[in-house]
Amino acid sequence: MSMKCIGIDAVSGAHVEVTASGPVLQSVEEQIVPLSADAPHLAPGFVDLQVNGYAGVDYCLPGATTEEIGRSLEAQFATGVTRIFPTVITGPRDGMIEALRMLARARRELPYGQALEAFHVEGPHISPDDGPRGAHPREHVRPPDYEEFLAWQEAAEGNVRLVTVAAEWPEAPAYIEKLAAQGIVVAIGHTNAKPEHLEEAVKAGATMSTHLGNGSHGVMRRHPNYIWDQLADDRLNASFIGDGIHLDRNFLTVALRAKGLERSVLITDAVMPAGCAPGRYALGAVTVTLHPEGRVTVEGTEQLAGSVLRMDRGVENLMRLCGLSLRDAITLATRNPARVGRVPGRQRGLQPGERADVVEFEFQRETGTIRVLRTWLDGGLVYSA
Repeated sequence: MSMKCIGIDAVSGAHVEVTASGPVLQSVEEQIVPLSADAPHLAPGFVDLQVNGYAGVDYCLPGATTEEIGRSLEAQFATGVTRIFPTVITGPRDGMIEALRMLARARRELPYGQALEAFHVEGPHISPDDGPRGAHPREHVRPPDYEEFLAWQEAAEGNVRLVTVAAEWPEAPAYIEKLAAQGIVVAIGHTNAKPEHLEEAVKAGATMSTHLGNGSHGVMRRHPNYIWDQLADDRLNASFIGDGIHLDRNFLTVALRAKGLERSVLITDAVMPAGCAPGRYALGAVTVTLHPEGRVTVEGTEQLAGSVLRMDRGVENLMRLCGLSLRDAITLATRNPARVGRVPGRQRGLQPGERADVVEFEFQRETGTIRVLRTWLDGGLVYSA
């Protein structure tokens, strides 16, 4: 079907008609007659660089079927998301390879598999220390290994595009340099790095910090420390979990100011229980509890184990918690992650020639809330309220 959307561009504020008859936007024309104040808002579809699972489906385990992954994508389309980086975390070598093979098969076989834009491997080359390791299993943490990366990429059919690594491993600089030379986005995360480690990693080609402010010690020296060091480095973009749980409003507000909105990215870091009822769930060998207020913790502890954030709620949170405008909040969920994640055809916003990924939503300015009405992927309707 042909795509035709009329509404208010959420970034420019212009009243526009957006059309496409295929996967690329054909025209974005400003309307001569202004639309009514309750007209829907239009934005590029949201891009999420870190999704570990959703709607009861765990992307880190090799047992998920193509149909289950498709169901999890459909649930995310309802939140305005059109492109995700399914994320495989620290685990046994064979299990990680099989999970990537499973995701590659789903990307190839699903009718809307292109929504699995590329794959993010978070670990196993992270800090083994409590705190920076987060909820990743210690027994599977191991040093950077380029041959292992090649095995991931073969299983993933070339779709691994983002790798998170701790900067302090002696092998890290050479490993980062090899990946960066192939166009892989290398992020620093789950790290206990000293300033000199971070400097070496950035010089080798690291360009991002993964969920900055999380995956870190509960108690650390005031300064210097690896959070301040990454915030201060303008060569690094940074992703932030905007659920209001992982980061409190004051840290998130200050972090966005320090890093700059142009270098900041909204992610969900969603895990398998996202979109499910509160209760106990298994994330691999780890049992977690989804609490009614939305926290996911390792059973019997207060340790966070991912989130159940929706991207549309994340956009709302950026406005509510940090005072961002709709324009800026949308940018952190669309153009910024597309640029940082090197997603082609998604870096200029609603412009002719870009991919026809569009979300239409109601925006209540008084309350700062949005409600997704329709989501389009490559010009095809994938969700309608």
